[in-house]
Amino acid sequence: MFPALAGVLTMAVVLAGGYAAYTVNRVADSVTKVDVISAATKDSHDVDGKAMNILLVGDDHRPDGATPEQLAELSTEDDGGGTNTDTMIVLHIAADGRSATMISFPRDSWVDIPGSGKGKLNSAFTDGSENGGGAVGGAQKLIETIQGLSGLTIDHYVRVSLLGFYEIVKQLGPVQVCLNQPAKDAYSGVDLPAGPSELDAKQALSFVRQRHGLPNGDLDRQVRQQYFLSQEARKVLSAGTLLDPVRTTKVIDAIGGSVETDKGLDLIGLATQMRNLRPASITSATIPVLGTPTIYPNGYAVSIVQVDTVGMPAFVQGLVGEPEAYTAATAADPASVTATVLNGSGVPGAAAAATTVLAGRGFQTGAPGSSPATATTMVQYPAGMEAQAKAVAAVTPGAVAVQSTAVQGVTLVLGSDRKTPQAAAAPGDAASPSSGTGSADAGADQPAPSEPSPSSTAEHKYGTADVCIN
Repeated sequence: MFPALAGVLTMAVVLAGGYAAYTVNRVADSVTKVDVISAATKDSHDVDGKAMNILLVGDDHRPDGATPEQLAELSTEDDGGGTNTDTMIVLHIAADGRSATMISFPRDSWVDIPGSGKGKLNSAFTDGSENGGGAVGGAQKLIETIQGLSGLTIDHYVRVSLLGFYEIVKQLGPVQVCLNQPAKDAYSGVDLPAGPSELDAKQALSFVRQRHGLPNGDLDRQVRQQYFLSQEARKVLSAGTLLDPVRTTKVIDAIGGSVETDKGLDLIGLATQMRNLRPASITSATIPVLGTPTIYPNGYAVSIVQVDTVGMPAFVQGLVGEPEAYTAATAADPASVTATVLNGSGVPGAAAAATTVLAGRGFQTGAPGSSPATATTMVQYPAGMEAQAKAVAAVTPGAVAVQSTAVQGVTLVLGSDRKTPQAAAAPGDAASPSSGTGSADAGADQPAPSEPSPSSTAEHKYGTADVCIN
């Protein structure tokens, strides 16, 4: 139950900071390599081209050789820990290496696990490791699950243990964080005042493990993990760290003894791709979620994170950018476009109202229907229909156009963000009377849009020293 993920960030930026010739062999000789990335696990449809996606995994297993004294420092015991992966972040590195996004996947996300049915995301590793699969089988099952959920192709894999996180942070030295409110939690051991604090390794572990006493539990813990890793990266990239050969050597040794990676991870290539990365260019995001309901599979109450699977393609496209074919397309004449509207907004009658508006704008329309709930309004389209999709997006301000294999024609999916088509302005009118809603259901009796969750999918930048979090 911890985000033991600072290792890969530290490893990459240290190597990129001018120590490559000395460090590559030193790190490569000590890092454990596992054969988990193969043709069977890699998604054949790579949506982000030359960008790199590294799955960073933290779990509660205790590495061989951990002493009772070390375990005591971690406020834990020699119980073997667990193999459930309690922290999963995909580090998405742009092809030019100038920006990176840490995408958090909440551990309680209720997802499809290949071969196992529905379950919490943090159980995928355990499912794969059972029946002789071991750590390799667990990693491969987790990779397949995250690829199926997100549509991103996982290029590399890094796993760090509880002790590994502690040792890396210990060698880097105190890390500064800033809180808007005091934080105290007996379960994790965190006890921090409002304002800035310098955390040693033990305090850092408590800080990133806290979920009790936070309004949204695991979702708020994702924010803590993202924030801490960004502050850690800022420290690593500072001259005070990179120009200190003694500290650098100790950090490298801590990484080498704590990190497990796939066999194909090229440290020199990773360092080269990240050589231009700066703290302000590291952002954080959480996959889109719809809430934290309690469900009752087999009659037992289970608290989950409900993933916005319908909105996931739009989220991913926000990371990788629009396809070139869509960017280059010119919007088609509405009379040549047939569009179908599906309602995932939760507002009764919204699809029928939007269909009427589109027909009034000259579009051909299909029968309105329903969609699973989503927060994001999208114009989904199959490859080759970019111009038609652009025509619908042009009259639906705020909608995200997303290429999809799930539709055969242009489909407007309405989300709870209430982005709907705008009716054409009548002659002499300054604006459409339905501008801003476009829905026949619009009115004062409609519920107000829900407040954004602390786990908002919007990107957050924590690369400056004066940022405080709740």
